[in-house]
Amino acid sequence: MIPWLTAVGKNLLCLAVAGAPAATAWGQASAPVSQGLQASRAAFEVATVKPAKPDCPVTMLGASSPGRYIARCTTLWGLIYNAYDVRSINDHPPGLPAWADNDRFDVDAKANDDSVAAIRKLSNKEQEQLTRDMLRSLLADRFQLRVHYEPKLKPIYELVLAKGGSRLKPWPADKKPGWGKSDAGEFIVRGRSIDEFANLLSFWNLAGRKVVDKTGLIGNYDIDLKWTPDEQQGKPDAGPTLFTAIEEQLGLKLEPAKGPVDTLLIDHVEKPSEN
Repeated sequence: MIPWLTAVGKNLLCLAVAGAPAATAWGQASAPVSQGLQASRAAFEVATVKPAKPDCPVTMLGASSPGRYIARCTTLWGLIYNAYDVRSINDHPPGLPAWADNDRFDVDAKANDDSVAAIRKLSNKEQEQLTRDMLRSLLADRFQLRVHYEPKLKPIYELVLAKGGSRLKPWPADKKPGWGKSDAGEFIVRGRSIDEFANLLSFWNLAGRKVVDKTGLIGNYDIDLKWTPDEQQGKPDAGPTLFTAIEEQLGLKLEPAKGPVDTLLIDHVEKPSEN
């Protein structure tokens, strides 16, 4: 299922999935949806979009159950960020109007019973992608949102093996993967691939650039990374930087490079239609 986004401050969002201890989301290419629910047909049967109360806190943003999407006190930009592949919440796309990052809305959307029954048969990853497709349909219908991607050559980081090789702890093949969290100076991933780890570094914009996995490592790993954020470097008790921590604790390395980065552009958007 698409992750919940819960507020830890007015502009800081953490992620958690319903039914899991904590969760992550990452910008990946859309996965095919099978078993009778195609993206071209993906849409909520009923959806309400209403202005939120002034000074409300962001309390939820995501799928509470298969076929159900709830957002409270979110901006249009928050919805777009939840629906499309965007590198960072701070990476505002060209064409996004100011109101889309200021005006707040409450959204409640439901699929019909037949769709919910079909959705329940999908894998978690397929459910997540289908919910994103349904949210995109809602945005197109209620906000008249039209977007496209353009590949742009930008500075990136390639995640490679450091000298001496990986220090990662493999996740047991018979153990169900967990999720993770990102906090100031701490990054935890339980039983995820290095490709997903690289996508999470991009998603949380921890390195300041998109990160691409070039390690060649396969399988899932248990990652517990600790460092001192840049703004705290120089203090007597400061620990390693993120780059140093990745190399010393994981046996990996971030190398600067250039590569294509799909960039979202807003072609058209309007304030939402009345319910």
